[in-house]
Amino acid sequence: MAHDAELPEQQREVQRLLGRCMLRLQQYERLLKAMVVNQQLAGPVPELESIRANRVASVASQTLGQLMNQLLGNYLVTEGTVCPAPELASESAFSMSMSVQLSLSATEHQRLREDLKALVQLRNTLVHHFLERHDLWSLTGCQQACAALTEADALVDRHLEQLKGWAKGMDEARSKLADFVNSEAAHDLIVDGLAPNGQVVWPYAGCVQALRTAAQVLAVEGWTSVAAAGQWIVQHHPEQMPRRYGCSSWHQVIHESRLFETKRREVDGRFERCYRPTPDAST
Repeated sequence: MAHDAELPEQQREVQRLLGRCMLRLQQYERLLKAMVVNQQLAGPVPELESIRANRVASVASQTLGQLMNQLLGNYLVTEGTVCPAPELASESAFSMSMSVQLSLSATEHQRLREDLKALVQLRNTLVHHFLERHDLWSLTGCQQACAALTEADALVDRHLEQLKGWAKGMDEARSKLADFVNSEAAHDLIVDGLAPNGQVVWPYAGCVQALRTAAQVLAVEGWTSVAAAGQWIVQHHPEQMPRRYGCSSWHQVIHESRLFETKRREVDGRFERCYRPTPDAST
């Protein structure tokens, strides 16, 4: 009789512990999805928001096991592993590629793989096979179930704290990237094609864009006087001078960029050096 009276209470305790485990597993899965989404991003800058939205939609339907495989393959990597950069979808616009990784020794990586595999198995057992393994209509069965769930809860909690630590590291790395994107150096790179090491990314250089704009305004039969373009740029884009890009003249900019054709042509009765964008140059 005493056992009969105690059984409902034990069943409610099983329900409480099982519910706690499932809620904690859902917390884990939600955080894991966010990490998989934010681990890497690549594409033309104007399209990054839509690219990220597509990643969110793609990850939403993945199982815990699939998410784990992505985490182990892309974020948690063995020392010396260089994962290929995400493929850029377009070469005609300024694009960026970002990925965050955490390097582990081969031994640590293998141990972690087995540990995470055990967590996936635990989740599947709780969701699909818990009633098969525990007799919840007997006091002894309920007590055994409570013991198993208490142990499972501790395991899930340990994994969740571990994942939070990884997420914090990823957020710190992304924060540093955001600081760079908002810096003057990033502005120089993105807007003017000037890398922090002083190298010029000519297809995106501000002076090249100025030459193209001048050609659209001043071209005669497809050719533009270099001297006339230089004067027009001084009036309309005075910040885009050759010296900013390590060049002494517009002739040198045209030569170094390799994005223009040049030719001596007669302009107003005298011969001048003229240019035009090459047919395959980015516009």
